[in-house]
Amino acid sequence: MNIGERLQNLRRVGGYSQEELAEMIGVSRQTIGKWESGQAVPELFGIIKLSEIYSMPIDRIVKDDVCNINIDKKEIYNDHMIIDFLIRAKRATYAGKGGETVSSRPQSHDLHYNEGDYFYCDTYLGGESFFGEEAVWVDGAPVWSMNYGGKVTGENFSGDFLKNALLHVPREAPYRGPEIYREGEYLYCCRVQGDFEWFQGYEEIFFEGSRVYECFFHGGKVR
Repeated sequence: MNIGERLQNLRRVGGYSQEELAEMIGVSRQTIGKWESGQAVPELFGIIKLSEIYSMPIDRIVKDDVCNINIDKKEIYNDHMIIDFLIRAKRATYAGKGGETVSSRPQSHDLHYNEGDYFYCDTYLGGESFFGEEAVWVDGAPVWSMNYGGKVTGENFSGDFLKNALLHVPREAPYRGPEIYREGEYLYCCRVQGDFEWFQGYEEIFFEGSRVYECFFHGGKVR
């Protein structure tokens, strides 16, 4: 397999179009096409950018050896790609008032979202008090998971307000909602310790200064 074929294989496995990859690197789509057809070879800057995008050592991209023949998909699905997918999945399911799928357990609420090799599942039990799990799979392998549990603690709780807060999930902390979110007399607060690798957090909602909801959550990457 020559370098052009390897670059094309990496891009396709990563789920990028030539236009998307070109924009990420800062070159034209025609340049990507020339790299993949063997008409040109990436300069050092391009190789470095490809290494960052695919989370792969430079020598695994440029060296023509047997180790490059079968590329393990899990090697090139980096945290940035998983986080981007996770945010889209969250906004399309519970937070976005997406429809539920068939229950995986007795009386469970299940919401699914998928894009190509990516699959997201949110499954929880209960209502005013609840416990659940969100998880992401890539090419059939689990890569990230989060457990959560919470309850309504006072009157005037609004499920719609909670969903609106969760729609604003921040990329730097893609677990629940933003640190602070307000709508009228409602206030959402979220605190997180750790990072995407391993984290724990707590969220709560106040109405006119009184707490009406709380939820604990924790999770991280699956090895």
